[in-house]
Amino acid sequence: MQDEEVLAEFRASKALLEGHFLLSSGRHSAHYLQCARVLMDPMRASRLAAALAARIPRELRKEITKVVSPAMGGVIIGHEMGRALGVEAIFVERPTGTFELRRGFNVEPGEKLLMVEDVVTTGLSSREAILAIEEAGGEVVAAVALVDRSGGEADLGVPFFALTAISFPTYAPDEVPPELAATPVTKPGSRAKA
Repeated sequence: MQDEEVLAEFRASKALLEGHFLLSSGRHSAHYLQCARVLMDPMRASRLAAALAARIPRELRKEITKVVSPAMGGVIIGHEMGRALGVEAIFVERPTGTFELRRGFNVEPGEKLLMVEDVVTTGLSSREAILAIEEAGGEVVAAVALVDRSGGEADLGVPFFALTAISFPTYAPDEVPPELAATPVTKPGSRAKA
């Protein structure tokens, strides 16, 4: 799947939004990718996951015994990646502010996992999810995302593969351009910024 085909999927599902958004990273943007909308069609989610799985080198795919994703944004694509790779899919969540395994999910010591995200902007959530899996005894051998918004800057500490890269500018709170600051801010992400 080429970049333009991926963006066509986002446009078709009205998942590429414009306005003034406060991202879960704490940065501001005039664009937001609402992955929940692009993934709400099971057939589209399956196509995107299959294309994303194909981006992982074959030898690395063979090592993966389970996928893990951070709740909320990564749950659907994580499940679809599990289907595409033929392995179980679990997720970590933040009941008290720190990612942890719950719901009876576990990892075996040394088990090799793939961390799956919807969008990576700074990589913070991904790194936190990877740390939670490592603390539980698993080994994250790679990470994937539908979209890399980091401009290639996100360092997750493991090989990282994205279905597409989109580099809409983001701004720190004190860098927001006046024309964007004049637009009411929307906070669409699943993680509240403290």
